[in-house]
Amino acid sequence: MSKPDRKNADRKDGVPRTLTTIPLTDPHALSVEPSIGELVKDATAQMSTLVRAEVELARSEITRDVKKGLTGSIFFIAAMVVLFYSTFFFFFFLAELLDTWLWRWVAFLIVFGIMVVVTGVLALFGYLKVRRIRGPRQTIESVKETRTAFTPGHDKGSGRAISSQGGTPADPSGW
Repeated sequence: MSKPDRKNADRKDGVPRTLTTIPLTDPHALSVEPSIGELVKDATAQMSTLVRAEVELARSEITRDVKKGLTGSIFFIAAMVVLFYSTFFFFFFLAELLDTWLWRWVAFLIVFGIMVVVTGVLALFGYLKVRRIRGPRQTIESVKETRTAFTPGHDKGSGRAISSQGGTPADPSGW
């Protein structure tokens, strides 16, 4: 029987007539005791999944809280707008109240003067608060310290032994 005849004979019922090897174990089955490499691989994958899940949970919680904060701040802003427009009516009420004892123009002048004084005092308080702003000093200092810590030879000026010959360092590597 020739080689092509053998191939055709094997294909008639779909089962080859000869087997080259017989597997003694299932190559796709998991081993009973996984190797250290497999354990490390599984642990790394699980830690990665856990960290991703934690980050996603934190992101969703922060998003939820930001939405609640924005909704609350919108209500506060609306309340401040209503209060702002209400002050107009309060000052008219105050002027009309003073009108019962004084001339009308004097009453409105007194209310105007009170408004100017309150505006000046609030502007002064605001200026004094803004003048105290100095920027993120601690952050700037921390960044400078980090930069010098990662710069090679960052300790050149401090803690190095200086030899007696012309002030050169005893250890030129800086360590």
